[in-house]
Amino acid sequence: MTGSARPASDPTAQNTPVTTLTLRARFVRLILTLVIGAAGGWLFDQGDLPLAWMIGALVFTTVAAIAGAPLHSSQKVRQPLVAIIGVLLGAQFTPEMAARIPEWWVTVLALILYIGVCTVLLYWYFRRFLGHDPVTAYCAATPGGLNEMVLVAQDMGGDDRTVALVHAARVLITVLVVPFGFILLGLYDQGDKPPLGAAFADISTYEAVILTAGGLVGFFGARAMRIPAAALTGPMVVSAILHLVGASTIAPPGPLVAAAQVVVGSALGARFASVPVTQVLRTIVHSLGATAVMIGITIGLAAGTAQFVDASIPALVLALSPGGLAEMSLIALALGIEAAFVAGHHIIRIAVIVIAMPTIFRRARRAVDKEF
Repeated sequence: MTGSARPASDPTAQNTPVTTLTLRARFVRLILTLVIGAAGGWLFDQGDLPLAWMIGALVFTTVAAIAGAPLHSSQKVRQPLVAIIGVLLGAQFTPEMAARIPEWWVTVLALILYIGVCTVLLYWYFRRFLGHDPVTAYCAATPGGLNEMVLVAQDMGGDDRTVALVHAARVLITVLVVPFGFILLGLYDQGDKPPLGAAFADISTYEAVILTAGGLVGFFGARAMRIPAAALTGPMVVSAILHLVGASTIAPPGPLVAAAQVVVGSALGARFASVPVTQVLRTIVHSLGATAVMIGITIGLAAGTAQFVDASIPALVLALSPGGLAEMSLIALALGIEAAFVAGHHIIRIAVIVIAMPTIFRRARRAVDKEF
């Protein structure tokens, strides 16, 4: 009967409230998720893979979730760590890099062309062959970073799990294919891996306060202005300004960056718990095709722009590659070739995709809806 008291035998009618049990269960599942993610990140890090802590955490928690492990992610834990990644991205903006930006106009135009062509072709690809809704197809098609496009999908109401899986497959494929290609050319030493960030001992109290304040101001400011993916975009923009004006000259500490990658990767992987294996495999197969299209366009544009800029083919491939800022910048550092050039182009790509592209997509979609 509705509203009647529970019988004494009801296990939920104990001294401990149901909500408390739920919170405890969530906490235990969150710890399990982070432990699995950290284990995956550590193993991938031992293999010298770029962005190892996030990709390893994502792979391990995804496999565990599909296998039925009771995983859980927390928005309250994830958002502060996403802000750290934003600060890290912004730290790539230095006065030296900014001084070279006017020299990159040809490759920036190629980059914008790359974003547009990839988005249009792959939007059609995901709508036609996978039947995704428009927002999910857009977020899966746009060559943004894994974190960025999942956050944008959440903000715009798309299927963030599908977007995460598509971009995870793309990142994994790109991170493995690009270094393998350079290894074949004798340009990549897997044992020469750069640090994730600064050491704690190298960060002064002033720098710590500046970076923390920048992250907080960026996050709350972007959220107040309703900018997509506020936890990432806001800290990235403020951190970039701080580094450009010389208020800060350092990136977040390496261990904190690794922890951020584990939390973000684990949170993404935990979303796959309820996804059927057949759907996962089907998405990965189609992601292989999408990644092949992106890499093909990358190689074509790199070859086409090489004669107009003072940059090597490997640098151009990395700058236009669909692997994302962190991954391609780490590979560029390991290769010892024009890391600022590569990072600069990926920062511009992220800025265009996260800030400008959602608005363009919304307006284009409204125009199409009016026609039909």
